[in-house]
Amino acid sequence: GRHRAMRSWGVLGGAAAALAAGIYVLWGPISGRKRRRRGLVPGLLNVGNTCFMNSLLQGLSSCPSFIRWLEEFTAQYRPEQEERQQHLSVTLLQLLRALSCQEVTEDDVLDASCLLDVLRMNRWQISSFEEQDAHELFHVLTSSLEDERDRQPRVTHLFDVHSLEQPEIIQKQISCRTRGSLPPVSNHWKTQHPFHGRLTSNMVCKHCEHQSPVRFDTFDSLSLSIPAAVWGRPMTLDHCLHHFISSETVKDVVCDNCTKIQAEGILNGQSIENQRTTFVKQLKLGKLPQCLCIHLQRLSWSNQGTPLKRHEHVQFNEFLVMDIYKYRVPGPKSCQEQLSQKNSEETTPGMKDGRAGKPSDAEQPAGTKPLFMNGASSSSSSSPSFLMSPGTFPLAAFPECRAPLYLYRLMAVVVHHGDMHSGHFVTFRRAPGARGSQWLWISDESVRRASLHEVLAASAYLLFYERVHGRAQPQSPAQS
Repeated sequence: GRHRAMRSWGVLGGAAAALAAGIYVLWGPISGRKRRRRGLVPGLLNVGNTCFMNSLLQGLSSCPSFIRWLEEFTAQYRPEQEERQQHLSVTLLQLLRALSCQEVTEDDVLDASCLLDVLRMNRWQISSFEEQDAHELFHVLTSSLEDERDRQPRVTHLFDVHSLEQPEIIQKQISCRTRGSLPPVSNHWKTQHPFHGRLTSNMVCKHCEHQSPVRFDTFDSLSLSIPAAVWGRPMTLDHCLHHFISSETVKDVVCDNCTKIQAEGILNGQSIENQRTTFVKQLKLGKLPQCLCIHLQRLSWSNQGTPLKRHEHVQFNEFLVMDIYKYRVPGPKSCQEQLSQKNSEETTPGMKDGRAGKPSDAEQPAGTKPLFMNGASSSSSSSPSFLMSPGTFPLAAFPECRAPLYLYRLMAVVVHHGDMHSGHFVTFRRAPGARGSQWLWISDESVRRASLHEVLAASAYLLFYERVHGRAQPQSPAQS
């Protein structure tokens, strides 16, 4: 009996060994390569405090418009060019396509250190063994892409035979011979990246109500400070946005109009001094980008001058309407603008000396009205209003006039755990493809599924939104 039992165990051991050998031949050593689980995206290897880069790449890979722009941008580089891999746009596109499952890869973990190598070749001093900031890296990437775009020639070089043989170039040559009108030069890579937006700065004199010319400044992310909290009221993203565009007074500013008015009442030949008055300054969003990156400033300073981190939760929703923050050219107001202004007046909490005042019982925090729904639900401070219908926006419930023009959908959230001196970055992002309503939690190499409720409960540091078109937008030269 003992010999029969030993013979049976020998047969089972041989079968197990044969099975293990087959697995090794087909897939290689299990420890050397992990197959990615179905429905998940690859993780990123941490090569030494590189969670700041890994979390940002996961967030960018969830923005399809940015990937499409990179594809158009890199179309200028031919595959046979040796210096192709030295371009930031090419390296970034390859990483984002792999992280969005647009490239065939079965690897469970990818190495993104090649991105740091390209940035170093562009003279950026980035150490992978020191604590870095994901928002600063975002600025490095966008500014480097702009530099790369500006380095490209505006017209085709005469010795670039490959480009001159393109159909559109030949058509231009025919137009020149026939003395016809020249078509516009086709330079797709000359367009701005999808995160590019413009801020407007409006200055009005409090004495004569003269408005100075509107100034425009560019931005690639909105860096919002968190107002002082009001006891019993949750802090929302709308509070931060309203605080960002709230008006402020600027004293001792020369007013040309006041100076001109005074000069008209004085005899000719007498010199007058420039009149200095108080101006009211307000920021608005002159051009909203296709991809909106919002940075919540969590850095504060103590009375002793030491840096502190603000850990309070800022409520945000899956959908964000930006109509009331958009700059409008003065003129007859449309129905949408009147409703936006009315909603802003009804829902904006009072601002006193840069602090959010406590709304009355009739004035709920911004976003609780059904028109914009950017804040927390009035029935629950922790349950956002869109948990009932994740992934959809009930545009059909609104009349045509009240449908938002600038509607954004949340794509990714970057969270920082820790304090100002050390910590760790993780990312919540949408799963790519048809599983866009499924959310993922990613911490370097670790990837798991997450719920929308878990995403909205996170203490966000970076928010990535992408614009969805709810209603046809009227095109005008001022808006474009």
